[in-house]
Amino acid sequence: MRLLQVVPTVHPESGGPIEGIVQSARACQHWGCITHVLTLDSAESPWVHDFPLTVFPVGSGRPGFAYAPRLREWLERHAQGYDAVIVHGLWQYQSLCAWRALRRSGPPYFVFPHGMLDPWGKRSHPWKYLKKSVYWLAVEHRVLRDARAVFFTAEQERLSAERTYWPFRAKSVVVPFGTTLPPDNPKVQRQAFRSLVPELGDRRYFLFLGRIHPKKGCDLLLEAFARVAADFPDIDVVVAGPDQIGWRRALRARAQALGVAQRVHWPGALTGDAKWGGIRGAAALVLPSHQENFAIVVAEATACGVPVLITDRVDIWREVVQDGAGLVAPDTMSGIEDLLARFLSQEPETSDAMRQRAKLCFDTRFDLRQSAGQFVTILRGLIHGDRAMGVAVHGNRGREQRL
Repeated sequence: MRLLQVVPTVHPESGGPIEGIVQSARACQHWGCITHVLTLDSAESPWVHDFPLTVFPVGSGRPGFAYAPRLREWLERHAQGYDAVIVHGLWQYQSLCAWRALRRSGPPYFVFPHGMLDPWGKRSHPWKYLKKSVYWLAVEHRVLRDARAVFFTAEQERLSAERTYWPFRAKSVVVPFGTTLPPDNPKVQRQAFRSLVPELGDRRYFLFLGRIHPKKGCDLLLEAFARVAADFPDIDVVVAGPDQIGWRRALRARAQALGVAQRVHWPGALTGDAKWGGIRGAAALVLPSHQENFAIVVAEATACGVPVLITDRVDIWREVVQDGAGLVAPDTMSGIEDLLARFLSQEPETSDAMRQRAKLCFDTRFDLRQSAGQFVTILRGLIHGDRAMGVAVHGNRGREQRL
């Protein structure tokens, strides 16, 4: 089976979805899938040349809507060579163009919203939500309506998405998602991380790993840590990730004002051994996000046997609670304070048991060696209309049928 993944960018700092595509493509190879990537990046973009999959850059690399006239021409000329096209993300040209090029002919297309239909934007940016609502009525709802299916990575994400914009008419399917085990070289990885943060020494630390963005709740983490820091003087915080909007300076100033600047470290984006060493060495991963559809970093942490402290806005929080792989609280300053204090107040034996349960959570839920095969089975069934597949397909107004 040949798959074409259509994405706005393959930039490694664009977030979890692109890492998920790479890991999933590698895992799906074992199930007979060949994956190519079509991107709105320009051919001159340096990250295109370093991308580990076969990639076709047809855009200009401009931010924003990223109109690319060559995209439709490429799809109409080459899409017939694929069994399915998977469109990643909404609100940019790739979804509109795929709809125009494929809705009447060509292979079936599928849509991965990646959390872009979550109601957080409605609450936090009402004017932007209003603008998106107009675009939804004019264009985007048709993209989902005519897709063979719309993929969600958690039941909570599906339920939230169906209530955010009107009208919502689509065949919604919750599909397994995850990541692969990290390279098995923990000593080298830990050393690589510590060398990037020498001021940390051998102190314990909480790790935030992700984009430095208001949606991620980095400010809540600083405020909450300042409230518990005096009671737990043996632990620091590492805030690691790309600063795409220039927010880090304000956050560092806030840490200074709170009196915890010496205990908060900012190594920037982590990759390779340094990334895995940072995760492996953490007391816990902290993700105080206001919205996450899956959060691949949570799966990566559990793969390393590291507990996760997350909010109930991370759509896989129920799975974390059910497996005892971490702690969950509301996405408020008091909620994050409670997360940190509860974790730090645990007996060492309790924390050790939580690490073991985190690894078991990965093994049973997020290991791509298993979930990739399930995804391929679902995808083949949707392509061929196999009603013996046993997967739930939710139609308009949440009506369920079984394939």
